Amino acid sequence: MFGKRGNEGFGKTGGTIAPPPPPVQSSPSAPAVLVEPQREPSRQQVSPPPMQTPQRKRPARTEEYYETKAQVFSALIDTIDLSQLAKLDGESAREEIRDIVNDIITIKNFAMSISEQEELLEDICNDVLGYGPLEPLLARDDIADIMVNGAGQTFIEVGGKTIESEIRFRDNSQLLSICQRIVSQVGRRVDESSPICDARLPDGSRVNVIAPPLAIDGPALTIRKFKKDKLTLEQLVRFGAITPEGATLLQIIGRVRCNVVISGGTGSGKTTLLNCLTRYIDVDERVITCEDTAELQLQQPHVVRLETRPPNIEGEGEITMRDLVKNCLRMRPERIIVGEVRGPEVFDLLQAMNTGHDGSMGTIHSNSPRECLSRIESMIAMGGFTLPAKTVREIISGSIDIIVQAARLRDGSRRITQITEVIGMEGDVIITQDLMRYEIEGEDASGKLIGRHKSTGIGKPHFWDRARYFNEEKRLAAALDEMEAKSKD
Repeated sequence: MFGKRGNEGFGKTGGTIAPPPPPVQSSPSAPAVLVEPQREPSRQQVSPPPMQTPQRKRPARTEEYYETKAQVFSALIDTIDLSQLAKLDGESAREEIRDIVNDIITIKNFAMSISEQEELLEDICNDVLGYGPLEPLLARDDIADIMVNGAGQTFIEVGGKTIESEIRFRDNSQLLSICQRIVSQVGRRVDESSPICDARLPDGSRVNVIAPPLAIDGPALTIRKFKKDKLTLEQLVRFGAITPEGATLLQIIGRVRCNVVISGGTGSGKTTLLNCLTRYIDVDERVITCEDTAELQLQQPHVVRLETRPPNIEGEGEITMRDLVKNCLRMRPERIIVGEVRGPEVFDLLQAMNTGHDGSMGTIHSNSPRECLSRIESMIAMGGFTLPAKTVREIISGSIDIIVQAARLRDGSRRITQITEVIGMEGDVIITQDLMRYEIEGEDASGKLIGRHKSTGIGKPHFWDRARYFNEEKRLAAALDEMEAKSKD
């Protein structure tokens, strides 16, 4: 089928590997089929997400292994017809590569055990069809982040804790080739002339690459993985991130079209929480999302997804977040969802919240609701707006209804630590009130923090009339009463 297979032999047998082949177009839709080694049951679960015992470490790669792989890979490239391979589905292409590699190993008479041969087959299939050594990590759903610091060092985050992985790359050239393959799928590029790039994987996982000469020790690749099973508020309740009453409160907030800002530090779960809240948007609403790299996974039928664009090699053609948010206003949205607000676009989002687009949402990096308001004020100033401070604060207080604060605690767990209402102004100060707070009470013998979500005693929140308009006031009152009763226990 592949033409070059019987008559021309297996070509080169040198000890240096051929350049990686161009990406096969069918690879993004054909994930590798990987079988994870059996894990021993863990004695303790760290939540969220549940802690799992890491996979069994494979033996360290030797120079002899890489030399053998280089010879097999070189012979494979001489043998296989990539144009024909691209026409096959992922599983068929993988089987074809395995057959050819087995033939190469047999003809060249390499001395290998069955397990070593299987490992080599899997590595070469991953190199040709996937993302090379990254494939085993991408296949694991318990990993939240993958951090590659050059070819020789890879870290992963499991259960909120960062540990070093056994995964290694052959050299920095292989790592850069995989980075280029990833970013090319979304029409972007990374090289010496454009060494910084944001991209995404087909499943929505966020990717950042910074290449030499900016990265001194080799390309640095960071992947924020998306879980295959989308988290819901019910699951967050099971993990202890929020109480059932707090989850009901968030459901009502999403349902009654409050303008929400989700605040938190890096890795605190802001985007996950935003995805959870968007589940309660009515199916008949037109929703437009704006993101730097598309991560949100809304389930509603009427969703328009927009993504920014970096400048080209000549420095032209850039589309910023502010351009997208301004354009949203001409697209008749009912809600605008901004994946992450980090600049002057916050002013346009506030204007949208004030002009009939109730229920708009966004996330901001900050460590408390009060700091979140200060950051919004600072970002407006970054845009060059010369408005009096009091006017800016009036715009903020008139636009935002709720701030939800998320945090990753030092034991690796993630919690919703505050649900805060923005009430209005008193003089030059924005007035807020907490509906719920998370208070840490200590830690157990294993180092896991112990705490409780407590009500602040607010019986009638500021958005009560909005809840009554949507016929949710009884459910809201019941949730607040139950929260207060549990706080007194």
